[in-house]
Amino acid sequence: MNRIATYAAAFGLAAAAAVGLSACGGSSSSSSSASSGSKPAATGDTVSLKSVSGVGAVLVDSKGFALYSPDQEKSGTVRCIGSCTAIWVPLTLSKGVSAPTASSSLMSKLGTVMRPDGKSQVTFDGKPLYRFSPDGSPGKVTGNGASDQFGGRSFTWHVVSSGKTQTTTMPTTTSSGY
Repeated sequence: MNRIATYAAAFGLAAAAAVGLSACGGSSSSSSSASSGSKPAATGDTVSLKSVSGVGAVLVDSKGFALYSPDQEKSGTVRCIGSCTAIWVPLTLSKGVSAPTASSSLMSKLGTVMRPDGKSQVTFDGKPLYRFSPDGSPGKVTGNGASDQFGGRSFTWHVVSSGKTQTTTMPTTTSSGY
């Protein structure tokens, strides 16, 4: 399946999921507290670094999936809501976990922001983190440079790193009326 068909299929799933999702947005302040009493994720740190061929060292979640952030979400503002979250899955803390975990080199840049649904989303340098559902498996970075639109809001997504990464521009734009 080519990349456009893959995104079209993902968009169809997002539109179907949007029917049951709320379309309210919000923002909250970010916090960078690192509580040593926090429970770590079952499979390791909430966030870690992984080298991905052709991209560089990128942030990944506890399962090894690349993490992204849109240019439009800064200083703890959450704009990806509703159908957007079917494609761009927010990295949230599990119930009972009060702070994200990571190696000491990343920990000082991690924090959380409250999403409109009441869940704590992990941030890096104040930017909310997301997993790109079409990546499909750990170690893939297919959403770097992607542009899309949900609910009249435009987004440009980049894989997150603690250093420089190579950007590959996505040829596809997706949108949703939700």
